[in-house]
Amino acid sequence: MQTAGTSLKQRALRRLVRQAHHPRGILGWAIGWMFAHRPSNRQRNIWAVSLLDVQPTDRVLEIGFGPGVAIAEFAGRATRGHVFGVDHSQAMVRQAARRNAAAVRAGRVHLAHASVERLPSFGDPLDAILAVNSVGFWPDPVQRLRELRRLLRPAGRIALVSQPRCPGATRDTTARAAQELQDLLTQAGFTHLRVETLELDPPVACVLAGNPTRMPS
Repeated sequence: MQTAGTSLKQRALRRLVRQAHHPRGILGWAIGWMFAHRPSNRQRNIWAVSLLDVQPTDRVLEIGFGPGVAIAEFAGRATRGHVFGVDHSQAMVRQAARRNAAAVRAGRVHLAHASVERLPSFGDPLDAILAVNSVGFWPDPVQRLRELRRLLRPAGRIALVSQPRCPGATRDTTARAAQELQDLLTQAGFTHLRVETLELDPPVACVLAGNPTRMPS
């Protein structure tokens, strides 16, 4: 039998999950602050950026940048390039802009309030794309990945990261998530897939792939 206390806890948990997906208001700001300062989140994002081997002149994009931790790491590597980011939460755009204020003022970091299905123009082709724990929320993810592939230069690279946050998540949960990401990337036409794992609790999977040098006819 469900008690009033249990029902309240479940409603609070659902509200927290909604905020984590789309932070807004004071609670959304607090969640973004927590994400930015949780050591495991920082370690995960910095690790994912390192796997993309960003060069000083690269043009990179993050989908769903949250509080902007990975954006800052990209900006520290692409010192003569451009770092783009889109997030559907206005609260996270503001928070990430503050975290990266100097690079934004210098014109090296460009943050937009936008969704993955309505991306702004980024001008020239991109060298690398990152998405951390966001693909599961995308409408028609294969189509979204095909669109992202068209934004990449030939041999450009993409990294999709998953750290399952469902109750009871284990190494097997992470492995299944990684396989799902590999399947999506393959269907979208990416090649040279590989999986890297970061030993956190639960483990983090990063699936890396490349844009073919020749597009299919």
